[in-house]
Amino acid sequence: MSDDERVHCLHPDPDKSAPRIERWKYDAVRKAILASVPDAEPGIAFRELWQLVPDKLEQRELEELGSLGWYLTTVKLDLEARSELKRLPGSPQRLVRPA
Repeated sequence: MSDDERVHCLHPDPDKSAPRIERWKYDAVRKAILASVPDAEPGIAFRELWQLVPDKLEQRELEELGSLGWYLTTVKLDLEARSELKRLPGSPQRLVRPA
């Protein structure tokens, strides 16, 4: 698989590295996350994404993806690093799409 078919993910902590993942997996999970996260507070709890994201993926994608939890976390961190998602202060972790 060529580097063109992979996305080098970012991590919000610049001291941490992030993996390269297959582009189709990144694109599918990114689209599902962004479709699930609102653009206004109070946002959505990260744990709620675990319930919403699978419904936004095709059955074939779910079967071929592998560990959905790993991809969900990896792509979520990447989206935070790219400022496509914003983590709200407090606990449990809540997310919004910046305006």
